[in-house]
Amino acid sequence: MSETKKYPAPVTNPETKPFWDAAAQGKLMIKRCTACGEPHYFPRSICPFCFSDQTVWEEASGEATIYTYSLMRKSPTGPYAIAYVTLKEGPSIQTNIVDCDIDKLKIGQKVKLVFKPTDGAPLPFFTVA
Repeated sequence: MSETKKYPAPVTNPETKPFWDAAAQGKLMIKRCTACGEPHYFPRSICPFCFSDQTVWEEASGEATIYTYSLMRKSPTGPYAIAYVTLKEGPSIQTNIVDCDIDKLKIGQKVKLVFKPTDGAPLPFFTVA
């Protein structure tokens, strides 16, 4: 099923500008710490694991698994699914699951990255793989 929802443009800042520039090219970026090796999301300069400032941008595959989700049935914009998905690279992301039958979602289900347009950079969401 196709959505015709209008999504708000993301608010950017100098620290997240590379993330949104990559999103405009259809890429999902995460950060990896070169000190401890851990990947993390949301993108930030300081590693949340070891507090090093030695982090680099890395493109994620866009492959993920549903860790948990919740169905919002009563909303001004209609029913939707909000979820945490675990990227193949390791970090978990809070997102919406779109363009699918939300009543058939399952924990552990494979999902893939999709971008939805806004008046600014596109927003990353996931759909059933």
